[in-house]
Order: sequence, then structure tokens, then C-alpha cells
Amino acid sequence: MSEPLVLLFTQTIRASRLNRGEISDFLADTDGLTAWVRDHAGELGVDPARFTASDSLRDEVVELRQAVRALFARAVAPGPPSSADHARLPKFTEALATVNAAAMAVPLARRLEWPEDSGPVATTVPAAPASESVRLRAALATAAIEFLASPDRHRLRSCPAPRCVLYFVKDHARQEWCSVSCGNRARAARHYRQHRDD
Repeated sequence: MSEPLVLLFTQTIRASRLNRGEISDFLADTDGLTAWVRDHAGELGVDPARFTASDSLRDEVVELRQAVRALFARAVAPGPPSSADHARLPKFTEALATVNAAAMAVPLARRLEWPEDSGPVATTVPAAPASESVRLRAALATAAIEFLASPDRHRLRSCPAPRCVLYFVKDHARQEWCSVSCGNRARAARHYRQHRDD
């Protein structure tokens, strides 16, 4: 099962495996945002051959990501939020307003497409003209709204492994970490603490 787009969006911040405690931000510059959007162009309704991020778009997308991460922090409560940027997240009401405003900036409509060589397909398209920047942020905000309003929200967790800053969707009852490597790191840290205290 592929991860939801909004989860991949929040995972553009990661703990650096090389520099302990440092955060890697895949959207730190316009090249990073351009590459990430091109990788997810189909889900975002963007032409990957024509898309290039500007500085202002990068700033707006990072602001939206922080708002979504703030909503994720609220969704995992009373569990701890991701430690990546929790102290720098906007307040809940501000985050909610940011996500809703971005989603509502582009009214969407369902359109039926029926290619000659296959069956009908429903697609979602902008109902009114909008810039690529507005459409991109609306697609990301809509993905966040759909995820947070779905039953999957109850399976959202913040990875408790040392130095991990990711959110993940718990796929089975015994899953505690976002990945096997985080589970191994957490067990190694626990083992070290137990033997250090002996």
C-alpha cells in the first residue's frame, strides 16, 4: 500500500542519519521543492516537464507543511508530536485556517473523461482558473483535509525512536515505529541504557 500524499509531504522533514540531531529539509530550496513536486506530479495535477518552483512558492508550501504538521501534532495527541519542529509550529487555529484557506483557494469539480480505448474515468479538476502555485497548494491542503477527516487519522502516530521526526500510519497492532531501522535503533538505545546502568 502506498503512503498517502499528505504523509509524504510531512516527511519532507527528516532527522539526518549522518549528523545526529540535525534536521534535513527536502524543501530547503527551490531545487528540492521542484524535485519533490515533479516526483508527485500526477497526484498534484502538475505537468512535471513545465514545473519549476519559485522562492515565493517554496515559502508558501513550507508554511502549508508546517500547518499540516501542526494538525498532525493535534491528531496524535495525547501522544507526543514529532520532535522535528514542534516548537516552531503555528498554533492550532492558525494552522487550521491556513490549510482551509489553501484548499478553498481553488474550487474543484469532478469531470468525466472517456477515452476511446478504455472505460470512463472521473477526475478532479479546478472549476475556475487558478495559477499553478495556488493549484499545487490547494491539492496538498485537500490531501491533508481528506486524510485528517478519514478513519486513517486514528492510526496516525509520531515515531518514538531516538532522533526520528516522522509521522506514520500504524498498519498493524504491534507496529511501534515508522520503519524497521527505527525499531532497531530504539531497541539498541534501550539495550545500551539497561547495560550502562548495571
